[in-house]
Amino acid sequence: MSRVFSQEDGNLQSRPISTSRTRDYKDIDLTFNKKTTGDIFKKTEAAAVKQAIKNLLLTNKTEKPFQPYFGGNLNSFLFNLDTEFDEDDIRDTIENAIYNFEPRALVQKVQVNLSSDYNQVRILIEFQVISTKETDTLNVSLTRLR
Repeated sequence: MSRVFSQEDGNLQSRPISTSRTRDYKDIDLTFNKKTTGDIFKKTEAAAVKQAIKNLLLTNKTEKPFQPYFGGNLNSFLFNLDTEFDEDDIRDTIENAIYNFEPRALVQKVQVNLSSDYNQVRILIEFQVISTKETDTLNVSLTRLR
């Protein structure tokens, strides 16, 4: 039986073992559409991260049990006066939420378009999936209903 030791153990005749671990990002599809087999679809890699970012940003603070600071709290911007915040406040909120609660994504760019006449906020988020270095975009549109 042959055992392989690391260089620190003094076994310099054998090659050291080097491993790299990649992690697959998987999540269930929240539309809950079924396959013909009866199983639900799953999302992988960038699609899973994209779904997680959208859920994070649309979650209000104190909505998740035992994690009162979790969420992007974007809906709160719809019910404030438009003089209380601007595009930079929304951009900072999005970047902080993703940085603090979604370690699989790195924000590249955030564009915010406020339409105070229509009580609407349109957001375009460009992010990079850290494990695959793949870049993807997410569009979020928030509208206040009367």
